[in-house]
Amino acid sequence: MLKIIRARDYKDMSRKAANIISAQIILKNDSVLGLATGSTPIGIYNTLAHWCDKGDLDFSQVKTVNLDEYVGLPAYHDQSYYYFMRENLFKKVNIDINNTHLPDGTAENAEEECERYHNVIESMGGIDLQLLGIGNNGHIGFNEPSDIFETKVHKVELTESTIQANSRLFDSIDDVPRYAYTMGIGEIMSAKQILIVASGKAKAPIVKELIEGPVTPKVPASILKFHGNVTLIADEDAMSLVK
Repeated sequence: MLKIIRARDYKDMSRKAANIISAQIILKNDSVLGLATGSTPIGIYNTLAHWCDKGDLDFSQVKTVNLDEYVGLPAYHDQSYYYFMRENLFKKVNIDINNTHLPDGTAENAEEECERYHNVIESMGGIDLQLLGIGNNGHIGFNEPSDIFETKVHKVELTESTIQANSRLFDSIDDVPRYAYTMGIGEIMSAKQILIVASGKAKAPIVKELIEGPVTPKVPASILKFHGNVTLIADEDAMSLVK
């Protein structure tokens, strides 16, 4: 069932999402959080960090697993998702860095790395709350439009639309990695609770498709409608095409 919460704007969306995540941590102090990167969650992470700094939130027992990582980028690269998470959340809260997990973009054997990361997720007993953004083409994590739903961690070739969307963060589009490791749809769907966030008019067409369209691997996020506990928080711009 897809629960929809309208937010006024990006700031309101960020606060509403942070409220749900903080409630999860307060109710279960050793929660396993599935985390996302990109511009959309930054406001959420800033809010959580502020609450932690005030003493209202404690990350000391929290464990995290990230959705994805670029293939070929070391952790210290300023466009790696490990670097993003460290700068935007991990170094701002009292989390044990040993309890944070991402795929290894420099792994020599892709198949072994996918299996290793799948086992990391399994070893935690699954994900309590999974945070997701949504790509303009409906991707979640780096699960791109396809003929099938990939179930487990896998290496994926990024579509041109995703490369274009991410190129603003690199010096040149030629610098954008062409491959990534990503959680599969099965691992995302196995989370006990899913929180998906969207902001801005650019996301309006895909939010409309998510809410009103059919479930199809051509729109990977559409599978979320089969989850028993999923909440979409979208601001007015992202909801502007929804009837």
